[in-house]
Amino acid sequence: MADTEEQGFLSHLIELRQRLMRAAASVLIVFVVLSPFMRQIFELFARPIKEALPPGADHLLAINVIDPFFVPLKVTLFASLLIALPYVLYQVWAFVAPGLYQHEKRLAAPVIASSVLMFFAGMAYCYFVVLRVLYRFMVRVLPESVTYAPDIDKYFSNVLSLFLAFGLAFEVPIAVLLLVRMGMVSVARLRQMRPYVIVGAFVVAAIFTPPDVLSQMLLALPLCLLFELGVLLAALFGVSRQASSESGRPAN
Repeated sequence: MADTEEQGFLSHLIELRQRLMRAAASVLIVFVVLSPFMRQIFELFARPIKEALPPGADHLLAINVIDPFFVPLKVTLFASLLIALPYVLYQVWAFVAPGLYQHEKRLAAPVIASSVLMFFAGMAYCYFVVLRVLYRFMVRVLPESVTYAPDIDKYFSNVLSLFLAFGLAFEVPIAVLLLVRMGMVSVARLRQMRPYVIVGAFVVAAIFTPPDVLSQMLLALPLCLLFELGVLLAALFGVSRQASSESGRPAN
């Protein structure tokens, strides 16, 4: 019995390693394809802050000697991860799927597709709305005696954290719907939790955004609205987990 359990554990480790290698290889392949366009990708990435800067001052600074090379490299690697994200998520799902109920497996395609779309929607909201509003606000409140010339490495770190925060925030409706469909929480319970969710949204916004009220509001308010959207979708489409006698877990 112990030998059987050990063999099963080792087989899971081997499969996990294979899935991780495939996911990493997909990111590496996309990175190799995009690497000749690193400068163009960085210019696109830097457009929100460059458009906010005053005319004639639309240049960023590279304080460290290696930043002009490594920052575009990191931006391109981040873009490669985004492009390969659907395949990476598929590898994650393929690893956990054998331990799920049959009706949960049928959620694979819509969950992966909607998760990717909502993550990209969150990033698009951040890129086209939040960054432009945030940096234009920063320039407007800038004292006359101060020259605003952000460092490209700090800009990358700031934008990356915002992208991740807003991308994950837009996953809230999917997470809420899945929790209800799997029978882990009811719609009535979610409605009772609304005040705590509002407080939690502002706490999360304070943690994952820069220390200014504007960017925190731009994350906290969508979080609350996305939670309400998730509750609405759960009320319309949420179903409880089926009895194990009807679906059954597959044998390992």
